[in-house]
Amino acid sequence: MGSLLIKNGEIVSPLDCTFQDIYIEDGKIAALGKDLDVSADRVLDAAGQYVLPGGIDVHTHLDMPFMGEVSADDFESGTAAAMAGGTTSIIDYIVPGKGQSLLEALATWKSKAKTAVADYGFHMAVTWYSDQVAREMAVCVREEGIPSFKAFLAYKDAIMVNDEELVGLLKCSRELNALIMAHCENGEIVAELQEKLFAEGKVEPKYHALSRPSYAEGESAFRLASLARAIGVPAYFVHMSCAESTRVLVEARAQGMDIYGETCPQYLLLDDSVYDKPDFLGAAYVMSPPIRPKGHAESLWGAIRAGQIQVVGTDHCPFNLKGQKELGRDDFRKIPNGAAGIEDRLKLLYTYGVMKGRITINQMVAITSTNPAKIFGMYPQKGSITVGADADLVIWQPDGEGTISAMTHYHRVDTSIFEGYRTVGAPAVVIANGRVQCEDGKLMVEPGAGRFIPRKLTV
Repeated sequence: MGSLLIKNGEIVSPLDCTFQDIYIEDGKIAALGKDLDVSADRVLDAAGQYVLPGGIDVHTHLDMPFMGEVSADDFESGTAAAMAGGTTSIIDYIVPGKGQSLLEALATWKSKAKTAVADYGFHMAVTWYSDQVAREMAVCVREEGIPSFKAFLAYKDAIMVNDEELVGLLKCSRELNALIMAHCENGEIVAELQEKLFAEGKVEPKYHALSRPSYAEGESAFRLASLARAIGVPAYFVHMSCAESTRVLVEARAQGMDIYGETCPQYLLLDDSVYDKPDFLGAAYVMSPPIRPKGHAESLWGAIRAGQIQVVGTDHCPFNLKGQKELGRDDFRKIPNGAAGIEDRLKLLYTYGVMKGRITINQMVAITSTNPAKIFGMYPQKGSITVGADADLVIWQPDGEGTISAMTHYHRVDTSIFEGYRTVGAPAVVIANGRVQCEDGKLMVEPGAGRFIPRKLTV
């Protein structure tokens, strides 16, 4: 593995910006300083550019069976798209079926991930609870380096857990020093509204959103926070989309609770008018929770600015419009839920966050890299530009315009929910484990080069 020297760049951390050279050897950051007097196999001049720690997307669903289909990006294509966008590590969700062994599902995901081009970790979803599940959770934490578990509070009669199961999960997490994450939507409310709307002949994609109102997310978030408070454990809200769950998060944190929040670019930038697109194009935006009406996004941006929402992931779970989403043309309940976004995250946050003055570039680094690494046990190996850290870096060109399109993205899916969005700035060079993986938009990735990163929580 060759050595690299990055000169003249402005290094960005959550706290400050400094001008230092970075010397990389054997996949690690070996030295930092001004005007480093070292020789390297290659020198990269980053003058006029930022140097960011590689992005970490802690919410992906690659090669995942769901609603009778399988998400369109596998570990090779999904992590390649990530790399093109400046994300050098992911944490993907293992989702066992109801009644399935966690360890059996883990073996399946390990096999799937062998083609990853970027480093990865796993979260384990828990879709049922028993003494067996508790024992297998302990194996995940103590032997497999998987200390984070997701509960679905929606998808009734499929992967949803009830309150009794959720309490069991929270108590088990307390014993294991693990973190329970939750998809917060009230599954009973959703099921009731889905049946009501469908019975009224309302089958179009927009009724997906109307069957999953924001108050259902708020109620579920409050219930999780209340149970976590009673049991005395931290909790994490995934893909927050609305003002109601944001209010729950802020109030819980004000009471001293260890509650963490995550949102995604689609909830920050889109509104529910997308479901009115003609010719079934609204189905491309069918995801859960759904895109919300105007006004909710400002609550999310405000919570990011205030440090109350710590992470922006993507919930990357793409399904093709043709052959997959169109299966629900006559019934919104059958449209596979999910969309692509892993390649676009940093460009969108820079353009519509930093350049619009909603957040600083330091906050962008915090929510896309450093905070995820700290919360999920990857720091300082990941998420930092420090001596000894993995050399996962993005040389960010702050100028230059682009346009997001399904015609040009690396996502292996036929639509983009950000089609036509103009962007400013982009990764000029993406480095992972000391290797240049993308330069001037050209990928140079190797299937199977990604490493599994075992984790242990410290938050």
